[in-house]
Amino acid sequence: MTGLSTTPVSRPTTKRPAVSPQLRVQSRRATRRPRRSVLLTVLTGAVLLYSLVPLVWLLLSATKTQEGLAGSFGLWIDGDFALWDNIRETLTYQDGVFLRWLLNTLLYVVLGAGGATFLAVLGGYALAKFDFPGRRGVFAVVIGAVAVPTTALAVPTFLMFSELGLTDTPWAVIVPSLISPFGLYLMWVFATEAVPKELMEAARIDGAGELRTFFQVALPLLAPGTVTVLLFTTVATWNNYFLPLIMLKDPDWYPLTLGLDAWNKQASTAGGEAVFNLVITGSLLTIVPLIAAFLLLQKYWQSGLAAGSVKE
Repeated sequence: MTGLSTTPVSRPTTKRPAVSPQLRVQSRRATRRPRRSVLLTVLTGAVLLYSLVPLVWLLLSATKTQEGLAGSFGLWIDGDFALWDNIRETLTYQDGVFLRWLLNTLLYVVLGAGGATFLAVLGGYALAKFDFPGRRGVFAVVIGAVAVPTTALAVPTFLMFSELGLTDTPWAVIVPSLISPFGLYLMWVFATEAVPKELMEAARIDGAGELRTFFQVALPLLAPGTVTVLLFTTVATWNNYFLPLIMLKDPDWYPLTLGLDAWNKQASTAGGEAVFNLVITGSLLTIVPLIAAFLLLQKYWQSGLAAGSVKE
């Protein structure tokens, strides 16, 4: 009986080309350290200075008195540190009207920006996940609305609200703020990739209706885009100046932008009191909530902006 050979059969091996140690070191360095661009670094530094210098000037100027603003360099502190006195005087000047303007601004943001975000989420989800006649026409209208500046629509909006008798009321600011074409377009693009159709079909098979599918399945997935749109609409409503300027006459309904502008113009009126230190301090207090919102919601709006940028 002939025995089987146990000698292993050698397999042909392919030789890899030899790589010199110098090339290996260069490839490792290339993967570890990104390429540096002097021009890009200089441009980034210039943009950083352009963004931070006004904030530094505002912070330093808020620590000065009315006399210190005129007698000291703008980007340096004054001998008399008056930040806390300026804040106290800003909150109590003219019977605390600054707090009234702050509450008005919060009202416009909660109802206007919050409503605009909710409508943008609903509309973007519907346009992304449902097919209906006229969908392309709606897309063209949305893109066209994004290209139209809001100032071009201010006068027609004023004439329309004047016919309705809504001027000089909060609704003249809230209702136009409910429309955000850019927010609708952003949620449309985000919902297209963020909500899988298979997940929606699974929810419908389980017996969930469209409203339940939206609120319990789609809405949690749309959270990053929702926060991004909310931040954009909040900033736009918080800094809105031209629309309240033509819509409102009663100072009790002024937002912060219009109220601070009224304080700033006091110095040019007959017998008016110059309160530039209060205008600067009020401007500093005005931007604090926006900075806090961006810092607290940074991870959400950054992921919302990056959604859809990489296609798998």
